[in-house]
Order: sequence, then C-alpha cells, then structure tokens
Amino acid sequence: MTHNTTPPDLDRLTQSALPHAGFDGWSDETLRLARTDADLSADAALLAAPRGALDLIANWSAQMDSEMLARMAAADMASMKIRQRVTFAVLARLEAIGPHEEAARRARARLLLHDAATLGAELVWASSDAIWRGLNDTSTDFNWYSKRTILSAVYTSSLAVWLNDETPEKTKARAFLDRRIENVMEFEKAKANWRKLTRDLPDPAKVLAGLRYGGRRRA
Repeated sequence: MTHNTTPPDLDRLTQSALPHAGFDGWSDETLRLARTDADLSADAALLAAPRGALDLIANWSAQMDSEMLARMAAADMASMKIRQRVTFAVLARLEAIGPHEEAARRARARLLLHDAATLGAELVWASSDAIWRGLNDTSTDFNWYSKRTILSAVYTSSLAVWLNDETPEKTKARAFLDRRIENVMEFEKAKANWRKLTRDLPDPAKVLAGLRYGGRRRA
C-alpha cells in the first residue's frame, strides 16, 4: 500500500493556482494569488513549494497521475486487450487535465525553459511509469526501459495534439493516439518476431566482448 506524503499545504496551493495559471502562467504572480486564495502565509507557501511554481506543476502532474490510476483501478481492465488498456490509461491521464487546458499549455511552455527541462522529462517519465505499473507490467532490464521510453514519446506527442484539439469530443486527438498506439504495437510485434528469428544466433554482445578482449584466453 502507498501513502500520500504530499504536504496538505502544497495540495491546497496547487489547486488554488490552477485558475490563475491559465491567465498569468506558472509565475510568481500566480504563486502569490494562489497563496492568498489558499489563505497561506508567505513562509508556509515557501515551505510547501521551495521551487515556487515548478513545485506546483510537479504536484499537479502527480495529482493527475493519481486520478488516472484511480480510473484504471475502477475499470474492467482485465477484459481489455493490451492495446485497449494502454489507450485507456493514456486517455485517462489526458482527461485528468479537465477544464484546466490553458494551465496545462502554460505548464508545457514553462517546462521547456532551460531551468526546468530536467523536471519536464522526469514528470513525463513518472506518468509513463505510473501507467505501466497500473497495468501490472512485469518487464525487466531493457524491456522495462524501452516500454517507458516509447510510452513517454506517445504521451508527449498525444498531449500536444490534445491541447490543440478544439473538437467537442477530442476526436482528432483520440484518432492520433490510436495511430500512435498502433505504431507501438507493430513495433512490439516486429521485435518479438526478430527475437524468434535470431534466438539460435550468437549473442552480438558476447561476440563484441570477445573481439574486444581478444577472444578466449589460451591456457
């Protein structure tokens, strides 16, 4: 069982910031207005979010991850194929943005700045990892990383389309996501077929290692 260790003040500050971030961006002004709305002192706000608006963005992302996982837990995932499960999870994460799309656009722009680039990558990775954990992924080693890397790319591109899609049901974004997931599934099939075809061939890593160290040592 996991426990929420997020300080209550940070949650209050984050939720209070969302209506303002759409207008003022994730700025010091938004932080000031959120602090006032949350009825927090300057010291309490600094303690809750020492990095200012960046901590609010990170906490909002974590809140949306939690909402996504709750929806996944409540759904009948067992009856879905893996493609449907991944699609459901990504859509749940996108839908968690709710009415705060402008705040999400501003968050994306803020995370593209040089002082937040690492944080942006960490948040996308955390969301992708949350999806796979929610799907009870048991992969290890290279597969563990490749699944999260590929899903990070799918989510990032789908988020951009989602935030620019003004159709009532997000039909363009949903179609885009379907195509991306299809590409991933085709890649996984190709990878599986390649493994079958090459399972009796020498391991290239071992071959290269042998070349590097001059092959077998003579007795």
